[in-house]
Amino acid sequence: MWSVARRPQWIGALVLALVIAAGFAALGQWQISRSIIDATVVERDTETVRTLESLIEPGSSTTEGIAGHMVSFDGTLVQGDSSILSDRINGRDTGYWVMGHVVTSTGASVAVALGWSPTKEGADAVAAPAMGITALVPYVGRYLPTESPQDSDFENGERNTASVAALINEWSVAPDSVYGGYIVSADPAPGLEAIQSPAPEDEVTINWLNIFYAVEWVVFAVFAVFLWFRLVRDAWEREVEFAAEDAAEAEAAALAVRAEVN
Repeated sequence: MWSVARRPQWIGALVLALVIAAGFAALGQWQISRSIIDATVVERDTETVRTLESLIEPGSSTTEGIAGHMVSFDGTLVQGDSSILSDRINGRDTGYWVMGHVVTSTGASVAVALGWSPTKEGADAVAAPAMGITALVPYVGRYLPTESPQDSDFENGERNTASVAALINEWSVAPDSVYGGYIVSADPAPGLEAIQSPAPEDEVTINWLNIFYAVEWVVFAVFAVFLWFRLVRDAWEREVEFAAEDAAEAEAAALAVRAEVN
C-alpha cells in the first residue's frame, strides 16, 4: 500500500490533506482562544460587611450571590437552645461546633455557629442550658446556606450537619420567622475557638459552545488525513484485485494453450 502512497499524485493529495487539516486545526485553536477570552470571572465582594437585613429576608432561599457574604446584626442569644455538631473540621483538626439560636433586633431568628472546640467537654460547657435570654449584642459573621438534614441515625444525640430545619425542631419555642441559612460567627464565644470560614473563591464560567466547536474542528482535521489514507488504501486494494484477475486470466489462458498442445 505504501508503494502506492509514494506515487506523485498521492503525495500531492497528502499535502493537500495536511493543508486542510492544518486549517481545521487553526480554526480549532481559534475557538479555544475565544472560549478563554469570553470566559466570565464571577467576582463577588463578599468581604464588605453588610447588615443581615439588607442582604436577605427571613424565609428566603440562599442564592449563589448571597452565600458566603459577611454580615452584621444585633441579636440576643436564647439560652438553652444551643446544639452541638460533631465531626466538624477546623483547619486540619476535627472537633465540635456549638450552634446557637439568636433572635435579631428585628425579631427574626437565625442559627449562629458560635465557635469550635476540640473536645466534647469544651463544647458542652458553652452549650450548657441556662435560664433567660442574654443581652442584645452585635454579631459579625459569614452567611452560609443551610446544609442537608443528617441521613444517619441521630437518636443518640449525635448531630453533624448544620441543618436549619433540624435545629429549629430543637429550639424551645418555634420562631415566627427564621433565616434560611446560618451564620459562622467571626468572633467565637468565650471558651471556644474561631471557626475557619474563608471567603468563597471567584468562579470562572467558560463558553462551552466554543469548546464544542473546537472539538469539531479537530475531528475534521483528523478526518481529512484519514480520508487520504482511505483513498490510498482503496486504490491499492483495486490494484491488487486487478492484478489477481489478470493473473487468473493469464493462468487460464496458459492452461488452455497446454490443453490444445496436448
